[in-house]
Amino acid sequence: MSDTAFTPRVFSGIQPSGGLTLGNYLGAIKRFVDWQEAGTHETIYCMVDLHAITAKFIDPATLRRNTRELCAGFIASGIDPEKSVLFNQSQVPEHTQLAWIFNCVARMGWMNRMTQWKDKSGKNAEAASLGLLAYPALMAADILIYHATHVPVGEDQKQHIELTRDIATKFNHDYGREFFPIAEPVIEGAATRVMNLQDGTKKMSKSDPSEKTRINMTDDADAIAKKIRKAKTDPDPLPETIEGLEGRPEARNLVNIWSGLTDQTPAQVVEANAGKLFGYFKQDLADIAVDKLGPIASEMARLMEDQSEIDRILGRGAERAREIAAPILDETYDIVGMVRS
Repeated sequence: MSDTAFTPRVFSGIQPSGGLTLGNYLGAIKRFVDWQEAGTHETIYCMVDLHAITAKFIDPATLRRNTRELCAGFIASGIDPEKSVLFNQSQVPEHTQLAWIFNCVARMGWMNRMTQWKDKSGKNAEAASLGLLAYPALMAADILIYHATHVPVGEDQKQHIELTRDIATKFNHDYGREFFPIAEPVIEGAATRVMNLQDGTKKMSKSDPSEKTRINMTDDADAIAKKIRKAKTDPDPLPETIEGLEGRPEARNLVNIWSGLTDQTPAQVVEANAGKLFGYFKQDLADIAVDKLGPIASEMARLMEDQSEIDRILGRGAERAREIAAPILDETYDIVGMVRS
């Protein structure tokens, strides 16, 4: 770790590549709110719309709607645009400007080893976009353009944060300056990886063609309750201890969702429901989910009725983001040796 004192600062983002799910809420946004309310770090949250176009074509009108809806989801969940910096990535050009520097710092071998590159490019990597290969360098720029010290992420993004640390370390070494912080990934909580409601071995995904595999943050109370009641489980009741969930991925997933919605530990959830059949457990979980998520869905719908206000919030957030990012980019260019007027 560097001895340089950096402002404690949190950065994280979500792609506006589709509707928000319960997985996004429990695995990311809920924790973003916790960081905001803790008041120990500056908090910067971003709709990473540049990342959203790396893997596949998205209709422009859909991308704009998704970005605004994601902003509404952030706010409805408790992100306060006055307490946190809230913006969409493409309005802050410093992200891509720093990404080019990092493209020249990162090594091809590093990029080719990225698990998500292998997964998303598949067997026909030559048909994948250059943006998909360079995605981790842009993600590093997203983080380091703010000198962020902590990055709340899911387990599947941990490798990208490790690459961010490698890029920062190499830049600092190459130029003999402890300029970029070595950001810490923050992976915590039972529900950081919410799983598919029909297959507990797969992550809940907004790209899954089946609606019954996920809970959308825009679902109404009836839809939420129905999806939980129909979630796949096994015939055995809840065990006496958390260890009894080993080898029962669907059961463990529902316990984790209960845990995430109530801030109880999974062990506490199991203890309180020991011996209960899943038919009853799911009914109780449905009630909890409706109580928690219903107001968020209603507030998202209200916010989406005034998209000009959402655009104003995002514009103001971008201005605040640039106030932090621009001086860091200017100093980066100076360190690298760019001639600046």
